[in-house]
Amino acid sequence: MEHLDDATRTELEAAAFRRLVKHLDEHKEVQNIDLMILADFCRNCLSKWLVSAAEERDADLDYEVAREYVYGMPYAEWKKHHQQEATPEQLAALEARQAKKQEKA
Repeated sequence: MEHLDDATRTELEAAAFRRLVKHLDEHKEVQNIDLMILADFCRNCLSKWLVSAAEERDADLDYEVAREYVYGMPYAEWKKHHQQEATPEQLAALEARQAKKQEKA
């Protein structure tokens, strides 16, 4: 993508990000803990990355506003309707993933 000018590359990256957010919204059955286990990021991470990007550009973006954008609704509502209790297996898998990360650090 180095052959693209900065504006075009930024537009493509933004479009891909919006598509990722839309895809996650269309697949609410995918739990954040599953994302963390498999990919080491979740919807909350995306929200935090948005806030961080805003801070780097001296733009004001509240974390809860970013979360509402990523979740497509207030987080408390999403959690009430879509978040399931983590199973012991999920918690163990997440703990194992975190332990591996610590070993590499």
